[in-house]
Amino acid sequence: MKAKTSFFCSDCGYETPKWSGRCPACGAWNTIVEAPPETKSKSGAAAVSSRAGGSAPQLLSELGTEDEIRFSTGMAEFDRVLGGGAVRGSLVLVGGAPGIGKSTLLLQLCGLAGGSEKILYVTGEESKRQLKMRAERLKVESTQLYILAETDLMETLNAVDSVKPDILIVDSIQTLFNPELSASPGSVTQVKDCTMALMQLSKSAGITVFVVGHVNKEGAIAGPKVLEHMVDCVLYFEGERSMSYRILRAAKNRFGSTNEIGVFEMADIGLREVKNPSEMLLSGRPDNCPGTCVTCVMEGTRPLLAEIQALIAPSAFNGARRSSNGIDYNRATLLLAVLEKRGGIALSGSDAYINVIGGLELEEPAADLATVLAIVSSYRDRPVGNDLAAVGEVGLTGEIRSVNAINQRLAEIARLGFKRCVIPDHVRDDVKAPKGLELIYVRNIRGAIAAVLG
Repeated sequence: MKAKTSFFCSDCGYETPKWSGRCPACGAWNTIVEAPPETKSKSGAAAVSSRAGGSAPQLLSELGTEDEIRFSTGMAEFDRVLGGGAVRGSLVLVGGAPGIGKSTLLLQLCGLAGGSEKILYVTGEESKRQLKMRAERLKVESTQLYILAETDLMETLNAVDSVKPDILIVDSIQTLFNPELSASPGSVTQVKDCTMALMQLSKSAGITVFVVGHVNKEGAIAGPKVLEHMVDCVLYFEGERSMSYRILRAAKNRFGSTNEIGVFEMADIGLREVKNPSEMLLSGRPDNCPGTCVTCVMEGTRPLLAEIQALIAPSAFNGARRSSNGIDYNRATLLLAVLEKRGGIALSGSDAYINVIGGLELEEPAADLATVLAIVSSYRDRPVGNDLAAVGEVGLTGEIRSVNAINQRLAEIARLGFKRCVIPDHVRDDVKAPKGLELIYVRNIRGAIAAVLG
């Protein structure tokens, strides 16, 4: 019997019985390709299942909890993002732009965790000699680190059987392929099958697997979206290549919070952990310069101080330009509209540019008040002062609303040497003012502007 022909999108993995010029799921053009017939092929997951044998169901009450399921990677910032350490038997996907430092991060992990854990590093993009040279540059030394330059999934599984590692690192999943399948390496079929095989391996053998994934031009991990649903953790390594600082962020974590971040600095000998990110983000701040204000945001359980800059300039065209970096564009235009309507600041004839220093992406509304003060400071060309910070959410009626974890934010603001802080009046009864920090309570943006800029 002739096999039925099917098609799939090479960008998002959407399957369809007939060809079309545009993908109905993601809208991409000319990405629908024919899926090769695989009726007699053997998947990688089936190969792993045959190696591991069958598993019998157990009662929850019979499962033991004596063994420690978490272990430290040797990097405190990495452990923070993972939720307190790596979990045995978990599958972690690490994504990021080319050259951002994904391979460097995992190779340094080998040097730090290699003293207590047996590690197998499978590279499909470098030779053993190239990996050795990079390890010498990063000063990675371990007596339990095994290197395998291989792209064949079956050879990788054979190496795992012989070495029996505690940690398996695959760099990268797009280079791994199953020879039993006729699809080319890097295709949707191969990526899905190889990831499924690694997931079965991690669960059956209790091996912690780290997988490197490339990203496409939109910034998402290349391959089908189902890839992110299969793994336990999805970590994104972010940052500008022209800047030395990198941020490791969890987009998905079955064993911890997705709000935690880890901050690293790229140095000559690899990545260095940044223990105090607030000082790093405020370094180089100009003295008494208009158009800048500091706020405190919560990244998981960690308070971070961020500098927000704004530039208001007269527009040379009928339509004023709006641009934002680090703050959602729609949120920025909303604050500009509230300022014009409720604050009495005429901004419709001026171009507005808003930027967050250090490459941070501020998603919570606690940065609204600092953004508003930075905009008015630039518009009036008057500085808010180096010793002032602001925390609060701005509503459409111009009111200043309360935010969570206000005492933790104030403690971090006082620790960094700030003397004044503008906060919502609604939290007056809940606040414990740190020593040396003057609190300025405001109800709306008019009151905030009058208290800070007169």
